[in-house]
Amino acid sequence: MNATTDPVTAARAAALFVSDISTADRLSRAQAEHAILCAIRAHGGSRGCVADMAAYYGDYPELATARMVWARIVAETLRHHASVVHLRYQPRQSAFAAAA
Repeated sequence: MNATTDPVTAARAAALFVSDISTADRLSRAQAEHAILCAIRAHGGSRGCVADMAAYYGDYPELATARMVWARIVAETLRHHASVVHLRYQPRQSAFAAAA
């Protein structure tokens, strides 16, 4: 994992952290994306997720660290997957452009 995380990946990790998903669950990409979306909606946006994550850290620091490591790994994996898909995507040439 990188020493620094881009803001979008950090926000997604915070959303996963406060989601109701267990760290023991093996998530599909769609399940992880859905959990992030639901958490962001439930906590009033990414700032709400970060605020609730900070509160959880204060209440249960011994548990929060392991959960944040899990959330960062999942968020980084999603980011990496998106970049691989983006790199592989090559738009088809339209029939009109091919005829020209």
